[in-house]
Amino acid sequence: MNVLLALLAGLVFGTGLIVSGMFNPAKVLGFLDLAGRWDPSLAVVMVTAIPVAAIAFLIAGRRGRTLLGGALRLPTARDVDAPLVLGSLVFGAGWGLAGLCPAPGLLLLGAGRVEGVWFVAAMLVGMGVHAIVERWRHPVSTVRQS
Repeated sequence: MNVLLALLAGLVFGTGLIVSGMFNPAKVLGFLDLAGRWDPSLAVVMVTAIPVAAIAFLIAGRRGRTLLGGALRLPTARDVDAPLVLGSLVFGAGWGLAGLCPAPGLLLLGAGRVEGVWFVAAMLVGMGVHAIVERWRHPVSTVRQS
């Protein structure tokens, strides 16, 4: 049942990306181009998505359990630290260069578009680099317990 709900949620989200045009890198880059022909449509998507998400989080926080009765794990971190700022900068730079973030990139990959292939490949490389850096920053103890 969880897999079916995840599939349904992904289909709804992907459909929203298609209907809003946010899978199109040119549309996103048009929003980020403040000096050229600025396209405000991404701002409209964001402004309408924020209250919907806020209401969903409010309801979820009061419920305490998922719709299927599982444990609800909402984010609790409130700290703004160096990894958050650095990650945000890297995400923003990638978004500004490619006009894509992960969901539209996966959508384009699924559609067989070359931009999706390149984007997802670069995303996987970035995730690998992150994993290597994190292992280097926080090595697992190799001391064996008797």
